[in-house]
Amino acid sequence: MDKNFYITTPIYYPSAKPHMGHAYSSIIADFFARFKKIDGFNVNFLTGTDEHGLKIQRSAEKAGMEPQIFCDKISKTFRDLSDTLNLSNTDFIRTTEKRHKKTVHHLWNELVKNDDIYLSNYSGWYSVSDEAFYNEDEIEEVEGKKIAISSKSPVEWIEEESFFFRLSKWEKPLLEYYQANPDFIAPESRKNEVISFVKSGLKDLSVSRKSFSWGIPVPNNKGHIIYVWLDALTNYLSALNYPDKNDDLFKKFWPATIHLIGKDILRFHAVYWPAFLLAAKIDLPKRVYGHGWILSGEEKMSKSKGNILDPLEIIKQYGLDPLRYYLIKEVSFGNDGNISQERLEDCINSDLANNYGNLCQRVTAFVNKNCDGKIPLEIKFLDEDLLILNKFKDNLDNIRSKIDDQNINFYINYIVNSLFEANKYFNDQEPWKKKNDQIRLNTIVYTTLEIVRKISFLMYPIIPESSLNVLNIFNIGEKKVELNSISDNEYLIKGKKLNKIDILFKKIEKKND
Repeated sequence: MDKNFYITTPIYYPSAKPHMGHAYSSIIADFFARFKKIDGFNVNFLTGTDEHGLKIQRSAEKAGMEPQIFCDKISKTFRDLSDTLNLSNTDFIRTTEKRHKKTVHHLWNELVKNDDIYLSNYSGWYSVSDEAFYNEDEIEEVEGKKIAISSKSPVEWIEEESFFFRLSKWEKPLLEYYQANPDFIAPESRKNEVISFVKSGLKDLSVSRKSFSWGIPVPNNKGHIIYVWLDALTNYLSALNYPDKNDDLFKKFWPATIHLIGKDILRFHAVYWPAFLLAAKIDLPKRVYGHGWILSGEEKMSKSKGNILDPLEIIKQYGLDPLRYYLIKEVSFGNDGNISQERLEDCINSDLANNYGNLCQRVTAFVNKNCDGKIPLEIKFLDEDLLILNKFKDNLDNIRSKIDDQNINFYINYIVNSLFEANKYFNDQEPWKKKNDQIRLNTIVYTTLEIVRKISFLMYPIIPESSLNVLNIFNIGEKKVELNSISDNEYLIKGKKLNKIDILFKKIEKKND
C-alpha cells in the first residue's frame, strides 16, 4: 500500500486580507493532512501564493509599489494565516520563487517540443479578476457592462499576438481519461459539469500575454508573459522539484493524491491542468475535488457585497478550534455552505461545551473524587462496556474508506454520535451508585476515559489544540496520537495519575437567553 499522501490547496491570489473562503479551504486540507498523518502516512501538504498576472500588476500600481515588493508584503499575510489557522502544511510556495520559474520554463519547453504550443493572434473576452478567458455564450451585459455569467466579474475585449496551447487536440483524450478514471473528479456533480463542458467542444487556449510585464517570460521570447494559470498550476510540480524526476519529493509524492479546490476554479484544474500534463507526458493527479462556496444568506461571501465574516475576527472572539469545528461540521462538504455567527455560537454550546467539554469535565471530576485522581487499576469489562468500546475498532476501516472518498460528513457525524453515546453510557451506568462495587465503578470510569481518548484522537484532525488539551490529562502528546490505537480498549496506563483539565470551551451566553 502506498503510504505517501500529497494534498494541495489552490495557491491563493494575495488579496489584501484573507477571507472565510481561504480559511475554509485551508482548514479542510489541514483536516485531511492531519488525519493521514495519524494514520501513518508520509504527508506533503502544500499551500502558497499565486503572485503573477495583470491583476497583481494593477494592484501593485494602485498601491504605488513595485510588484515584487507588493507581493512580498501581501504573501506574508498568507504565510501568517497558516500559523493563525494552525495549519500543518509542509511547504509554502510562491510563484515568484526561482524553483517555480525553473519548473514553469521546463514545462513550457516540453509543450513546445511536443508541438502543443504555436504562435497566433488572440481576440476575445478576458476577465482580469478571474485571470480567465470567456466565450461569447459565457458573458452577459448588465447595466451596460459585460460580465462573466459564472463569476459576475467584468470582462474586457483583448486583441493581441499570443501563444496558444492546442487544447482542442486533447478533447477526446480527456473524455477517455474521465471515463477510464471515474474517481478523478469529485464530487459527482462537478464531474458531470466538467464532462459537459468538454463535450461541448474545446478551443485552443491562449497561454501568453503581451499587454503586461509582471509574470514569467516565455523562454526565448521575452515579449510574451506566460498565462497566469499555466504558471500557477505548475506549482504542484515545482514544489516537488520537477523536472528532477529522481528527486525524493517527486518520487514520493507525484502524482498528487488530491488537489482540493473551490468549485469556481474547477475548469482550470480538471480541464486545462490535465491537458497540460497529458501533453507533457506527466502522470495526472489522482483526484481533483471541487468543494462548494461559503455563503452568507444565498450569496457567496465577497468583499464587494459586504457580507464577509472575517475569520480573523471570529478567531479573536471565539477561538480557532471552534471555528475549525464549525466549518467542518456546518458545511456539507462538496456543497455550498451557509454559515452565520448565531449558528456558530449554537454549535459551540451544543457540541463543544455541552457534549465534548462537559463529558471530559464530568468524568475527570468523578475520577478525582472517587478514584484518587488515578486511572483505575482493577477493571472487568461487561458486554455493555465492550459494545461501546468496540464500535471504534469495528468502524475503523469504514472511517478510513470514507476519508479516502472525502466524506467528511460521515466522519463528523460519527464523532457527534459517539459523544452522544458516551454521555448516555456514563449517565445510564450511574457510577455514583456503584460505590459498594469498586470494580464495577472502576470499569465504568475506565471505559468512559477510554472513549474520551478515542474520541479525542478522532477530534485531533479537526480541533488539534483542544484535543491535545484533553489528551494531556493522560500525558498523551501529539506524537502518540495514532489512529490504529483506537482499536485498543486498554490503551490507558492503569494507576497513572490524571492531570488537571481546565474548562475546554466556554459556553456562549446568548443575548436572547
